[in-house]
Amino acid sequence: MRIDILTLFPDMCRTYLGESIIGRALEAGKLEIVCHNIRDYTLNKQKQVDDAPYGGRQGMVMNAQPIYDCFQAVCEMTECRPHLIYMSPAGKTLTQQRIKELSSMDNIAILCGHYEGVDQRVLDEIVDEEISLGDYVITGGELGALVLSDGIARMCDGVLSEKAGYEQESHYDGLLEYPQYTRPEVWRGIAVPEVLRSGHHANIEKWKHEQSLLRTKERRPDLYEAYVAAHPEEFCIKPIKRRRHRKASPEIGEKETENEGNYIDKPAN
Repeated sequence: MRIDILTLFPDMCRTYLGESIIGRALEAGKLEIVCHNIRDYTLNKQKQVDDAPYGGRQGMVMNAQPIYDCFQAVCEMTECRPHLIYMSPAGKTLTQQRIKELSSMDNIAILCGHYEGVDQRVLDEIVDEEISLGDYVITGGELGALVLSDGIARMCDGVLSEKAGYEQESHYDGLLEYPQYTRPEVWRGIAVPEVLRSGHHANIEKWKHEQSLLRTKERRPDLYEAYVAAHPEEFCIKPIKRRRHRKASPEIGEKETENEGNYIDKPAN
């Protein structure tokens, strides 16, 4: 896969993309991410990329010409027309499902706006879709482009060591991820849940799924309701208890800190 980022701050993007998992994947050739400076495509000596908006308003608007020419250059480099995404607070909110869909494409380009936005005419001319990180505004599209690039890149073959690295995380299957634990076995008197120490793989997988359901219902009821509606065969009316952490002590061993918890519909056996 190749991702092209059209930006006024290519070095900012390269710095992040050159680090950690994504940086190693780029070095290994698992994917390609190329950053393009929109200023390189201006037609004026000052390399100015913005101007005052028509209709009156504070701030400046990015010109259509350098953005258009930058994208045309990308098309020539890739010998195709990449799917062009504009990072915008007016776009559709980014979801894991959309990231999965985009990760199946061969060529994607991301346009980073700045100032008060981009001339609408170039958006209408070349942009395929607009994506937002959420209902808020930040100073430019670079952070959004990096988030999107990271989310897509980690789903490409060979970027993570195993598919389970993203298939078992929040949102991949519509649920939030179950709680995670590591050593030591007991910390500040709180023990790792017994089932995770049992070595019984079937019970562990059942516990993980039930905890994902519980966490999703508590924190994101909208996601939980959508999951139940999409998986009616999985649920019956019998409730299950939520297990709380157990306190561990040398004298009495493990003891539940709470006997009662929240309830959800129990997955059918």
